[in-house]
Amino acid sequence: MTIGKSSDRENTVPSVDPADDPVQAADAPSIGRVLSTARIDAGLTVDQVSTATRVRVPIVHAIEADDFARCGGDFYARGHIRLIARVVGLDGEELVARYDAAHGGSPAARRPATQLIDSGPIKVPRRGRPNWAAAMVAAIVAVVALIGFNLVSGKDGRGTTGSASAPLPSGSGTGSVAPAVQPPAPAPSAAAIAAVPADKVTVKLVAEGGTSWVSAMDGSGKSLFQNNIGDGQDQTFTDPKQIKLVLGNGGAVHAYVNGKDLGLLGKDGQVVHVTYTPGDPQAG
Repeated sequence: MTIGKSSDRENTVPSVDPADDPVQAADAPSIGRVLSTARIDAGLTVDQVSTATRVRVPIVHAIEADDFARCGGDFYARGHIRLIARVVGLDGEELVARYDAAHGGSPAARRPATQLIDSGPIKVPRRGRPNWAAAMVAAIVAVVALIGFNLVSGKDGRGTTGSASAPLPSGSGTGSVAPAVQPPAPAPSAAAIAAVPADKVTVKLVAEGGTSWVSAMDGSGKSLFQNNIGDGQDQTFTDPKQIKLVLGNGGAVHAYVNGKDLGLLGKDGQVVHVTYTPGDPQAG
């Protein structure tokens, strides 16, 4: 079993302050070059990054070429940089700081102070009191109708006596009927795969506490799945040789391999590469 964690490259983003060393800033790789190199090192295509971040493919290409005009403004450019950096295993905040240094600073530094507008106290409409008298009258009418129905049924010979009495419902005097208490349904539990074939590898992924982009390929290199799975969703993959996975957020994916619970496959926000075969997990 081979596991690759792309988050180990987070500290490799060159940190340059253009005001301190303009020569070094000119020689440092651009933001787009850093993102492109990290994506290639992670073994991801532009289409895979687009699927994981929901950033359109032309915009991903434009960012890697340092063409941020396609983003539609500084606000969207910062968001796209953070998303792409997270998927390829980089520190998004450091890249955003470099972007702000090259484009006039952060929005907080450029935003003028504004005065709060006092719109006055918020008026909350009063809620009317419940009409208990109407509820009591309705309950009495229902009870009288039920008694009358039982009396008529007794005269037709369907009752054992000439008159029938019906038990009054609990709480009829106050116009309310106590609802029946239903026992709580048992909470569903994520169970390991039972009776898995011994000559195949079976992997079940369950999203827990978050969302993760998942890419799965079989032993012949065929793509089995490329999409996001959200909290509570699961996917199961089976192949005679191997299952190769790439996860955008290992801390949100619980894995069951060949019927055994392996727990979460990484930390929050960690990009994880992992491959499983029919013999996994190994003893010990």
